[in-house]
Amino acid sequence: MSNEKAQSSTYLYIGKIVNTHGIRGELRILENTDFPEQRFAKGNKLFLFLPKQKEPMTLTVEKSRRHKNVRIVKFAEYHNINDVEHLRDARLAVSGDDRLQSEDGQDEYYYDEVLGSLVVTEEGEELGTVQDILSLPANDVWVVRSQDKKEILLPFIEEIVREVNISEKRVTIRWMEGLA
Repeated sequence: MSNEKAQSSTYLYIGKIVNTHGIRGELRILENTDFPEQRFAKGNKLFLFLPKQKEPMTLTVEKSRRHKNVRIVKFAEYHNINDVEHLRDARLAVSGDDRLQSEDGQDEYYYDEVLGSLVVTEEGEELGTVQDILSLPANDVWVVRSQDKKEILLPFIEEIVREVNISEKRVTIRWMEGLA
């Protein structure tokens, strides 16, 4: 599963600015991507969405590095702390067309590809549609809502999720006791 969530149909959300860092215009970013080295590489163009603003600003990554549990990023357009203080709580995104795939060959899916998919058991019983995806430390959990509004929490693990068909928006699972 790629952590990148669709900001809208044209953007993939990859992080949130949580604070400034130092006096040279660097920012502390909580990443939400499986590809931080590629997304925050020098020269990359990112879209910045300020709270209550519909149209994004385009920024260019000048440099970036990991620091404890955040990424420190300096954008070429800003040079000191006074320039970037207003960016706190802004969200960062890339173009929705800029989808990266895992290099290890595993099946990976973007959140927006899975949301709205019909979930069926191996026996063909329709359980509902994927309404939300919770990113938990052990694994992602898909929130499936049935037609009668009941929620089923499906851990995204190989023993349960047997097939994900993105083109048909259909997920086949192996039902196990305790899922309901």
